[in-house]
Amino acid sequence: MKRRMINSLLGVVLVVVVVFCVPLALVEKRTIVNSAQDRVDAAAVRVLALVESRLAAGEPVTGRAFESQITEGSYVEVQVPGQPVVSAGERPAGNHLLKAVERGNSGETVTVEQSREDVDHEIANNLLLLGVVALLAVQAAVALAVWQAKRLARPLTDLAETAERLGSGDPRPRDRRYGVPELDRVAEVLDTSAERIARMLTAERRLAADASHQLRTPLTALSMRLEEITALAEEPETVKEEATIALQQVERLTDVVQRLLTTQRDPRSPTAVAFDLDEVIKQQVEEWGPTLREQGRVLSLEGLHGVTAVGTPGTVAQVLATLIENSLMHGAGTITLRVRPSGTSVVVEVQDQGAGVPPDLGNRVFERAVSGRNSTGIGLAVARDLAEADGGRLELLSLKPPVFALFLGRSHEG
Repeated sequence: MKRRMINSLLGVVLVVVVVFCVPLALVEKRTIVNSAQDRVDAAAVRVLALVESRLAAGEPVTGRAFESQITEGSYVEVQVPGQPVVSAGERPAGNHLLKAVERGNSGETVTVEQSREDVDHEIANNLLLLGVVALLAVQAAVALAVWQAKRLARPLTDLAETAERLGSGDPRPRDRRYGVPELDRVAEVLDTSAERIARMLTAERRLAADASHQLRTPLTALSMRLEEITALAEEPETVKEEATIALQQVERLTDVVQRLLTTQRDPRSPTAVAFDLDEVIKQQVEEWGPTLREQGRVLSLEGLHGVTAVGTPGTVAQVLATLIENSLMHGAGTITLRVRPSGTSVVVEVQDQGAGVPPDLGNRVFERAVSGRNSTGIGLAVARDLAEADGGRLELLSLKPPVFALFLGRSHEG
């Protein structure tokens, strides 16, 4: 591209030089020749006037009389009828001469000749000067072409590198502009695409992290339940009951994955319905039973019963599961799950007897990558996002004892 731009601009300059310099050289040459010829003609007229005045006064015509009227390098010859030829100066050699002939009223003839050597020298000097100017113009054009080519090629190279970085998975925008509207527009589009790709990559990574975190504990619980089913293979009724609970867990996991995908694509997607809150709480008690027994912990239920809440059962179950898991991991003692009214809402509180949330964390526990103890810091953040996408909200009511509260809409039927 650089070579093409340089060749194009250089070609234009050469055409301009040829179109203007050649006619200018011809005009200048003609001007110099005409000016020299005019000087010779003027010298012939002056000598003729002097000769006529001397003849009129009866004075002899000699070479000394008109030597002062001619320039150096000129030759003058005067022919007067009945008198010998009078001359002054040295006759120039060669055939290319400047010559002027003037004739007087009495038949006298004045001939002035001058060599073209000085004229040719002046023409050569002017042509040389014109050639130097043309050469300087070409050199300046080459320098300008190289500079302009670099100025335009550098942004294109930079944009190509940006596009290559986007293709290789580095979506950071460069925010570079080059002062060329067309190139700036391309750079702006690339930066916008980079930001969009960065958001998409962040969303995909966030979805993967959320899904892996939200599925880890339920899958562990499901695995433990299946182990219990295996151990109770000789009790068909118990096996059937446990298998039914396991299937419900699988359905809830499927609902969790679907909810994560829905929230990722459209956080405002409305899916809330009226549901029996007791069923969701019962489900949590059954699912966390093996884990609680294994750790010697107890899940206590308090507060209202028979409440009809508004939301998505799978989402509410997932949020409660996250709060129970958080108490198991960071808390101690009995885990209390309390249901109470709050205006037009119903609140589900999860409390344990542990050391509580450090004061320096406070509500920052809902921020991603913020954790009080060597955990991922994702669970509570995802739980709050799920609650808000479902039309509710998740808050930390107390640091010590730690009390997390899930606020849900309450149906008028409840």
